[in-house]
Amino acid sequence: MTDQSPFRTSQLEEADGPGLNPTATPTMGEIIAARFSRRGFLRGAMASAAITATVSPLALIAADEARAEGTSAFSFPEVEAGVDADHHVAQGYDADVLLRWGDRLFADAPEFDPLNQSEAAQERQFGYNNDFVGFLPLDGSADRGLLVVNHEYTNDHLMFPGIVTVAEGKVSVSDATEDRANIEMAAHGGTVVEIVREGGKWRPVLDGKLNRRITAKTEMQLTGPAAGHARLQTAADSTGRKVFGTINNCAGGVTPWGTYIMAEENIHGYFQGTLPEGHAEAANYKRLGVPGGTYQWGNFHERFDVSKEPNEPNRFGWIVEVDVMDPTSVPKKRTAMGRFKHEGAESVVAPDGRVVFYLGDDERFDYVYKFVTAGKYDPDNRAANMDLLDDGTLYVARFDAEGGLTWMPLTHGEGPLTEANGFASQADVMIETRRAADLLEATPMDRPEDIQPNPATGRAYVMLTNNTKRKEANEANPRVNNAFGHIIEIIEEHGDFAATKGAWEILVQCGDPSVAEVGATFSTETTKNGWFGMPDNAAVDAEGRLWVSTDGNSMADTGRTDGLWAVDTEGEARGTSRLFYRVPVGAEMCGPCPTADLTTFFVAVQHPGDGGDDWEGHGRASYYEDLSTRWPDFDDAMPVRPAVVAITRQGGGKIG
Repeated sequence: MTDQSPFRTSQLEEADGPGLNPTATPTMGEIIAARFSRRGFLRGAMASAAITATVSPLALIAADEARAEGTSAFSFPEVEAGVDADHHVAQGYDADVLLRWGDRLFADAPEFDPLNQSEAAQERQFGYNNDFVGFLPLDGSADRGLLVVNHEYTNDHLMFPGIVTVAEGKVSVSDATEDRANIEMAAHGGTVVEIVREGGKWRPVLDGKLNRRITAKTEMQLTGPAAGHARLQTAADSTGRKVFGTINNCAGGVTPWGTYIMAEENIHGYFQGTLPEGHAEAANYKRLGVPGGTYQWGNFHERFDVSKEPNEPNRFGWIVEVDVMDPTSVPKKRTAMGRFKHEGAESVVAPDGRVVFYLGDDERFDYVYKFVTAGKYDPDNRAANMDLLDDGTLYVARFDAEGGLTWMPLTHGEGPLTEANGFASQADVMIETRRAADLLEATPMDRPEDIQPNPATGRAYVMLTNNTKRKEANEANPRVNNAFGHIIEIIEEHGDFAATKGAWEILVQCGDPSVAEVGATFSTETTKNGWFGMPDNAAVDAEGRLWVSTDGNSMADTGRTDGLWAVDTEGEARGTSRLFYRVPVGAEMCGPCPTADLTTFFVAVQHPGDGGDDWEGHGRASYYEDLSTRWPDFDDAMPVRPAVVAITRQGGGKIG
């Protein structure tokens, strides 16, 4: 028996000690201090999503011009913050479950049976813990399209009935079996599924010709500067170009040419074992926390045991691109975009036609990146864009105390990125992106997650979730122990997303503004329901408005569950936030995905029902014991099925 599995969420996201970055470069909190030292039930969980570059900048500009100075861009009635077993949306809106873990994706797929799960069934069903959600219209239709969804990780204690044991108040989960491990691998990855709107409501199309499941065993191709390198070669793949599966895909993106981007994040937890003494990858893996040992897959699949296959971790931690228009296509891991704990990859077309991807490395004291393609986007030739991500420049950000921003290229042979420092080629720079950024003295951040560009303004919004490991308090920085996170606004020079210079401002410091020592900076127009902590994912909609979803709110920490908040970024209303939607107890609210016509908001709710000590006096042990015994009455139990939800306005019309 082991008691580690019930807490996979924290194991995957929490770094041991002060963080994995040993650099002494001033942290973002210290820089902020220097600069501002004076001043209908869901029965499941739901996932994350982000806006694409399909929004017309002219439409955004028109919306900005029409917005009265000092007036909020949002008019919906605010939801009351709180904690319970249901989900809640603003009055006048419907929140309908579209897909839940285990739902059929193909006409020949079996019905979901939680008491009789199998790898073969899960490969034909909607996966677990949906995070990123994207929508790609088909044939220009607003009523038909492809929904693309990441399945980040699995909570075995919520997936498999009867494996939880409680003894003397201690929660344990039985050791993994090979069958369970294979089911979990099939529940990872992603889903591509056609959906259609009929009578104002969305449903999946089970005979959709483009429907597809991607799992931890799907064949993939490594491309770009690190492809074929000896450090990516294994006993099973002497070419260093073929890898099976993708894991821990957090947020992601949709490219202007209509491909699906998956971002591999907390890969460390999937590996176990010990490297041979003095192995060349030891420092590289330590910087990423490999091996983390959260999962036990290595007991059954040797490639996840570094003592048996020491190069396998180098084949994960990449951005993955999927051609959704060809369900037989081989997904590609794009090594030119760097290897780290990728949160997402939101893109925007720069004025000169190059495409810019913003990339957060979700770890305490790690960095903000962007990738600029060498080639230009051709809107009239999709085929010409299909390998744009193999050639370009990866930059890392340095934020200075005066409000300036410098994007530093991670290019072999420039500055310290030389053979003398262990980088023999660009492949080495990409495999060890974090160490390269350390040497460039990039600014360590407080868990950079989603980064959303606004194509009309040349600005981008960086979600910084929290950093309770930062201990260097001083009078000028009341938020050294940054429990609630903040949002940074990047202002690219001349509004050019490909620029290497810019500026930055704090949009808002999160937390309860009524508690002075928290130091929250929401607008005074923000109500007791409108403030939040732990910003995670975000979207900029077709009218240029910012929506923020959260990860980590709870009864104990903030007196509310996670949810989706609308945040004003312009005029006198700047910094005003209001609650639009909130999730059930134990769930995480992953990124929002508004459709281009603003008639639907797809959202994803992860691991609902997890953490039962957070509601109505449940103790963690008694909660898990109760959950396990209630499994036979699955649909009547507290929600445990992650789900994607479609939010629409009653009677039709735009959201907001």
